[in-house]
Amino acid sequence: MTAGLQSDGERGERRGASALWRAMTAADLDRILAIADIVHPAYPEERGVFEERLALYPAGCRVAERDGEAIGYGVMHPGRLGVPPPLDTPLGSLPADADCLYLHDIALLPESRGTGLGAAVLDYAHGLAGREGWRWLALTSTPGARSYWDRVGFMPYAEGGPALEAKLASYGGGMSYMTAPVLVQE
Repeated sequence: MTAGLQSDGERGERRGASALWRAMTAADLDRILAIADIVHPAYPEERGVFEERLALYPAGCRVAERDGEAIGYGVMHPGRLGVPPPLDTPLGSLPADADCLYLHDIALLPESRGTGLGAAVLDYAHGLAGREGWRWLALTSTPGARSYWDRVGFMPYAEGGPALEAKLASYGGGMSYMTAPVLVQE
């Protein structure tokens, strides 16, 4: 996930030779769910979770596409540090006191990894968080993704205490709640 992609300026799209990130639409949801089934079979979420995230915060919902085919997605929304949403649960609303951009899910099909798409959507997240005035990105990492998040500057969040530990346990073993400071983009 480290090859360079070029910015497409005002539209906020990120392009490679034949891949780009674009805004998600409701028409993408069937393919998003199919990708989620492949990438995260142990962490299933209902369609309604994705529908709600898209309705509540469309700026945080992206689709990676190559040659007209969705090959990944990113879903992010305002959140509160140390308070990840439960897995497969609607938010109801966005927190009025949000202090971070929560990366709910970034998923790329296996054959799309190593193409720079992960780095591109992470750049998008930093830019979005910076424009919104948040200083932190936060996420809950699966065990298999933990080394990637370590490499791109995320650190385990040490201030969560027993409530955070209990919420992470509800996802399954080996989960890590992690944060990274928003990188100022010029």
